[in-house]
Amino acid sequence: MALRLGDILVERGLLTPQQLAAAVEEQEQSHQLLGQVLLRMDLIKEKDLLQTVADQQGISFLDLKDIVIPKEAVEALPSKFAWHYKIMPIRYHNKCLTIALSNPFEMWLIEDLETHLGFRVEKVLSTQASILEAMKKYYGVGGDTVEKILSQDHKNEAVSRYEARAQSVNDLEKNPEDVTVIRLVNQIFQEAIAQRATDIHFEVFRGDLMIRYRIDGILYDIQVMDHIKFLYSAIISRIKIMSGLDIIERRLPQDGRAKVKIDPKEYELRVSVMPTLYGENIVVRILPTTMLFDIRGLGMCPRDLKMLEVLILKSHGIVFLTGPTGSGKTTTLYACLSRLNSRQQKIVTIEDPVEYELRGIAQTQINSKIGLTFATVLRSMLRHDPDVMMVGEVRDFETAEITIQTALTGHLVFSTIHTNDAASGATRLIDIGIEPYLAASSVEAFIAQRLVRLICGHCKEEKKIDDLRPDLKEMARKSGAAKIYHGRGCKQCAQTGYMGRTGIYEILVMTDEIKKLVSQKVTSDVIKARAVELGMRLLKEDGWEKIATGLTTPEEVLRVTQ
Repeated sequence: MALRLGDILVERGLLTPQQLAAAVEEQEQSHQLLGQVLLRMDLIKEKDLLQTVADQQGISFLDLKDIVIPKEAVEALPSKFAWHYKIMPIRYHNKCLTIALSNPFEMWLIEDLETHLGFRVEKVLSTQASILEAMKKYYGVGGDTVEKILSQDHKNEAVSRYEARAQSVNDLEKNPEDVTVIRLVNQIFQEAIAQRATDIHFEVFRGDLMIRYRIDGILYDIQVMDHIKFLYSAIISRIKIMSGLDIIERRLPQDGRAKVKIDPKEYELRVSVMPTLYGENIVVRILPTTMLFDIRGLGMCPRDLKMLEVLILKSHGIVFLTGPTGSGKTTTLYACLSRLNSRQQKIVTIEDPVEYELRGIAQTQINSKIGLTFATVLRSMLRHDPDVMMVGEVRDFETAEITIQTALTGHLVFSTIHTNDAASGATRLIDIGIEPYLAASSVEAFIAQRLVRLICGHCKEEKKIDDLRPDLKEMARKSGAAKIYHGRGCKQCAQTGYMGRTGIYEILVMTDEIKKLVSQKVTSDVIKARAVELGMRLLKEDGWEKIATGLTTPEEVLRVTQ
């Protein structure tokens, strides 16, 4: 006589007899299957239960993240069936489709699929989380919602409606079918936040729509259903409504903001709409509404961190952050301001835009449309008796001149300037019209920085230096690393091998000798060479140290410093 499921679980040590007795008692009252009761009472893990049921029924149990599902299997099962039944096809051969499901007792499901599909269906077991993850990977984010909106019965009507050139706010909010577009947009945002994306790119081309997430500074394509292109007008309208933009205007760029809440956390969405050849493209920046900024979390080595702490405690002068867009300058600036933030000091900022709200700091966002520029606000800001100021960016002579005068009159100023390295910061100021002696006397330091991706801690493994390309092998040799590491790729890092980022830095302190070179209007190469002789570490050298300590890879350092 075959053992019952409960007895097998006790025999395998997955349940105690007392737990089984309690579950059976609950089953008699709820009339549910024993497996459902065990999961609801949290007496067993879903994976252990399904593996046991699979052994009992003589079928397989699979973890879908460990297999590659062929295209023909996905195409054999329409997405509407996959999303409706929460199943995932894994193999199709000789008119037999093998599907993964998480409820082994739904025999009617197999019969229903065979009736609709016209071929034989076999089953294997997998956890519900594994199935849902595979469905999102192969059928696309929000695929179930797209299918509901574009159901076969209403497809032509939906396509024509969503391709309309204008929609009213009331229609979009009140029409029951349109509410599913709200759900679709929410799913895209939720998935982006779950994947740690900082930006979402909606890009439309001839007959095609592409959605990409920027994760750790790199853009990745997101799998979506091809039919989602029919809903693009509705998606645009929904995002515009969320961010307070004009849904009728499609000829001009627009910028807006929205706030969303997911679980206990709130996020601010910075939305930018740009008209293109085939429609409007949208980029959504995702920012947490609350952030803890700490200079010790910037990734600086102890030597550089000590240098920065000395700089930010000065009573006057300018500290410039340099680097391209997306190199982490704003985070470093905010960390410095947070370190100085106290009731004894008045801190004011001028930003474009204000990235994060800092309690206790007066923040102003410029608006060039009404003449509220960096230079305009700077003049008024001095009347507010500040001790520390932050100017988001020095772009022109007027802003640079007022910033320097502010520093020379006894204020500590933080700002950014777009140059590739620290030494070029001084020559850049001179290029925009600042007298060399003013640049030399007002600036305390130029800090160049980049962001490198960190090796995923879940799949980190050693890599042989001899297996590297010649240029990477040379970089590994210069780093002095006895061993180097890389990420193999796993579920936690979405098979990229990286998770999270840290900074690499190059700090040029304006010593008397460097000030003298700046006053003489020498080139940035001469300034850099002398600064290195005096002990300055270059960006790539800081990167080498992070390679040697196993934080990142030679490929990543080369990517941001070449």
